[in-house]
Amino acid sequence: MVDLCGALSAQTLSIDTMSPDGERFTPTHALEQLSHSAPEETAEVLADEQGRQSLTAITTASHAFTAWLRSHPAEILKLKDPETIGPLPDRSNLIAQALTLVTESSSPSADLRIWRHQMMLRITVRDLLALASLQEVGSNLSNLADACLNAALAIAVGEAPGGTDEPLAVIAMGKLGGQELNYASDVDVLLVSPNENHSATTARRLLEVMSAPHQEGLVWLVDTNLRPEGRSGALVRSLDSYLAYYKRWADAWEYQALIKRRACAGNIPLGREFCAATREFVYPQSMHPEALEELRSMKGRAEAQVEAAGLSDREIKLGPGGIRDIEFAVQLLQLVHGSHDLEIRSANTLKALEALARNGYIDVVDCDVLSHTYIKLRTLEHRLQLANLNQVHALPTSPKKLDHLAHVLGFRSDPRASATEHFMRDLKGTLNTVRGIHERLFYRPLLEAFSGATLAPTLSASAATERLRAFGFSDAAATQRALRELTSGLSRRSKLMEATLPLLLEWLSGTPDPNLGLLILERLSANKHKADLMTSVFRESPLAARRLCAIIGTSREVADNIERFPEFIKLLENDSELTRARSFDELYESSRRQLARVPEDGAKDKIDPLRRFIQRERTRIAIRDLTGCADVSDVGQELSRLAQACLAAAFDVVTAGVEDLTPVALIAMGRFGSQELAYLSDLDLVVVYEDATSDSAQLDTAADPLAQVVRRIEQLIAILSEPSTFGEGFRLDFNLRPEGKSGALARSLRGYVHYWARWAETWEFQSLTRARPVAGDADLGSAFIAAAHKHVYIDPFPDRRLLDIRTMKARIDKERLPRGSDPAFHVKLGRGGLVAIEFAVQLLQLRHGSTIPALQQPETTTAIRTLHAENILSGEQASQLEEAYLFLSALRNRMTLMGIRRSDELPQNFAVLSKLARSLGIIRNPAPTLREHYRRLTRRTS
Repeated sequence: MVDLCGALSAQTLSIDTMSPDGERFTPTHALEQLSHSAPEETAEVLADEQGRQSLTAITTASHAFTAWLRSHPAEILKLKDPETIGPLPDRSNLIAQALTLVTESSSPSADLRIWRHQMMLRITVRDLLALASLQEVGSNLSNLADACLNAALAIAVGEAPGGTDEPLAVIAMGKLGGQELNYASDVDVLLVSPNENHSATTARRLLEVMSAPHQEGLVWLVDTNLRPEGRSGALVRSLDSYLAYYKRWADAWEYQALIKRRACAGNIPLGREFCAATREFVYPQSMHPEALEELRSMKGRAEAQVEAAGLSDREIKLGPGGIRDIEFAVQLLQLVHGSHDLEIRSANTLKALEALARNGYIDVVDCDVLSHTYIKLRTLEHRLQLANLNQVHALPTSPKKLDHLAHVLGFRSDPRASATEHFMRDLKGTLNTVRGIHERLFYRPLLEAFSGATLAPTLSASAATERLRAFGFSDAAATQRALRELTSGLSRRSKLMEATLPLLLEWLSGTPDPNLGLLILERLSANKHKADLMTSVFRESPLAARRLCAIIGTSREVADNIERFPEFIKLLENDSELTRARSFDELYESSRRQLARVPEDGAKDKIDPLRRFIQRERTRIAIRDLTGCADVSDVGQELSRLAQACLAAAFDVVTAGVEDLTPVALIAMGRFGSQELAYLSDLDLVVVYEDATSDSAQLDTAADPLAQVVRRIEQLIAILSEPSTFGEGFRLDFNLRPEGKSGALARSLRGYVHYWARWAETWEFQSLTRARPVAGDADLGSAFIAAAHKHVYIDPFPDRRLLDIRTMKARIDKERLPRGSDPAFHVKLGRGGLVAIEFAVQLLQLRHGSTIPALQQPETTTAIRTLHAENILSGEQASQLEEAYLFLSALRNRMTLMGIRRSDELPQNFAVLSKLARSLGIIRNPAPTLREHYRRLTRRTS
């Protein structure tokens, strides 16, 4: 392996690159320009061995420093001065030099810039000649930045009115705080003052001295965006103001950033007080799983942005296996264990890595590999930035520039491959190594701790328990038992599963209920057939493994069904099948096959095949839901299609071969009618049969047609609703029929028309807005809908119906809300809930449907969009209604899948509410955030 810090050879003189303005740039060309602008100085330096090596290194690696030497020819001679390649003064001496310089200078801002470049040049030469390690380079750059900040602050204070101001503390953050600065890094700082009002002027002037444009360039670009509220927040705050913000408003990433806080300039006692006072936010007594999940989600989003930009293969900082993977892993372990272990709190990444390994939180070998790869990647980052002193973390796309970079890093062409090919192969291996360790770093020590291995575990029992709890495995005893079973069982059966287990634990830790997921994983792995199936699928598709974790860590019911139907594990790797909704015809044919042997009486032991089919299909739909392959509208339509297919198949079975059967149609109502079924929805139905004579009175009292239809419907109910070995099929509800439970189970079409004309109440017409034929005689079903609409959609809309609807809604609010329920958070019946939205939409359909036929359709969200298209609802009103309706429907479904007992009501238990929120993708403050989001949506629709 080539040493990325290796010395340069004479070959580098032929390397071709480009300057920022497009000028062709080679080291030879650069030397010619230097000889032209400073012939004596250049010749003298080239005649000196040290000078020649130093100048060659600079012109090879950095166009920016070459250009600076051309504009400052006297600096060329310093390249042969032994002091140039000697160690830099320590931090205190650098600060003293900088302060003396600006105190004695007549042009302090200009002289500070020149001095900074002189010191930077010395750091660069030592780096390129391999006389300084990466750690020394980062430390030197950070010490230099500290010195510049102190000097710039002195200038700012000296220019303040009266030459004095309130003492201001500068807190280093980021790489400056960790004393691991890059060549082109911004310096991240927070500014603290006992009185921010008096210090704002000094703070602004400090930033001007450091970062204002100048013919001598910048001192350093200062970034204050890590302050509370970012760019919109106050530039400088008092200590009390910072603490108040961190207590109430800070995000998890802001606490993570404070790991690297360090008092670096100005009022050092105040800065140290700030660091001490904020320690409790960085290292609380126990790290909450939601905070860690928030950080991991944020990192995931950053990686997704890199991937979307097409930079995953070139981005060495934020891409997979890049610098951030190492830093992030180190910082998360510090956050988890730092409250109990002061030794691992270092702001410096490499020092923190060493401490984590020394104290047993990561494996020593992993530490060595990560340290080596971190140095390698940071050195590469330095070489990228040295070229033009720009903040760049992505490899160049130009083959020439990439070849130049490879040579600068010490790679050479040989008969086997070019320098670029050697470099890219080495880099790919480095990134893969880092990513692999990153993905298992948090969980591999847990497996070692509980595997029962004879080797001493990496983690102590208490540290392992703390890590389990921090990553969401709250039941430590159950988790440890499951891990012991998994590590002993899987190691015997499958090396792949053993290697995959750390990843599975990581994915489980991001689910609402990691303990549940681990329990299910243990149960699946205990069965040889299921364990072998998982191994086979996971080998081909890590995505399938991740999807399985998402499911089993969310829903016990779906997880149990995956145990019952392990073939669903294989479905998780099949994107084309998982994303496909099954058609009505497919479902109907499958239903008919399951019912092929059902006798006329629908005996319970003969209907198990259909129950099994229904359970499988519901599980399939739930898997699509939980993996994000189906949204709430898809789920409602698929559940409705499944129910209709089973209903139609069962109806065909119970009516097959019956002679002279009166034509019958089944009409779906409610959510079944609107094709918006939830997982626990009943199937609301009414039954209509064809008129036998023109005498309507005889039709409804004649025994034969009615008795014949009722007998078939009762058989239908037995097939679909009777409990069996595989549970219930569908609950059929006929209570929306005329006269409700006391009315006839079926009526003729003319009987319905007669009832609507004389006896029907307004709520019955309202319910008919969602009527839809689903089984039986299609012509009769269409005739029923046409007849119903003549009574439902009338012009003008009667004021009495408007009053009835409002009265009915008031009664529902008063009488149907379960005792003890909070009306603000009842998903179905509460203020702004599903029923409120349905009432509002159906009222508008009733009022305008007679003149706008497009409104005569059953689906709620389609009706909302039609109301907007017809200018009955504004765009904002329609958007608010649809957003709330879909959200509440999805919320209700998710509560059902998670087994929340009262799935019509937002849970009051904080832990349960947090799990629910996390399952919906709400990571930061999940329980309060979900409640607030719920309140905001329903407030607008109530």
